[in-house]
Amino acid sequence: MFFVQLRCENCLFLQKIATMERCYILFGSNMGDKDRLFVDACVLINNRCGRVMEVSPAYESEPWGFKADEWFLNRAIAVDTEIEPEEMMQRLLEIETELGRVRHPEQKGYESRPIDLDIMYFGNRVIDTPTLQIPHPRLHLRRFALVPLDKMIPDFVHPVLNLTQHELLQDCPDHSEVKERFI
Repeated sequence: MFFVQLRCENCLFLQKIATMERCYILFGSNMGDKDRLFVDACVLINNRCGRVMEVSPAYESEPWGFKADEWFLNRAIAVDTEIEPEEMMQRLLEIETELGRVRHPEQKGYESRPIDLDIMYFGNRVIDTPTLQIPHPRLHLRRFALVPLDKMIPDFVHPVLNLTQHELLQDCPDHSEVKERFI
């Protein structure tokens, strides 16, 4: 977002000009009708956050960081947006809640969930605040996140690690199974 100085006869004013940025979101679900939740999430993201431009193929992946019987459906979503990253994260959290996610503050660690929406990248921005970190701080450690991103943007360079998605995937210490699901 930037401002443009405009002049008319006897006045000077600033007009806010919104610029589009490409945001990459990772969808994950291992509860309920995962395909329906993905479609619903895309519709809500398109209506509230920005224009959904592309989605990755669907992948099934083992639960990461905890044990569960049900594997995850993971897909990356590319969104062109005019909103700021903090507002994007707030809207994604609201979408999660609307689609059935209940967070349990007493729960330590990861657990099964009907929906998880995480911002992986927001343009080339680097943000490190107590409530938001972009790029996602564990992206390079998670095969289930890197595989769909590598399929969409293999040459995109991580703005902190200075490696492409493809290089990150090759160097990823996570060897859990991630398999493409053909619908």
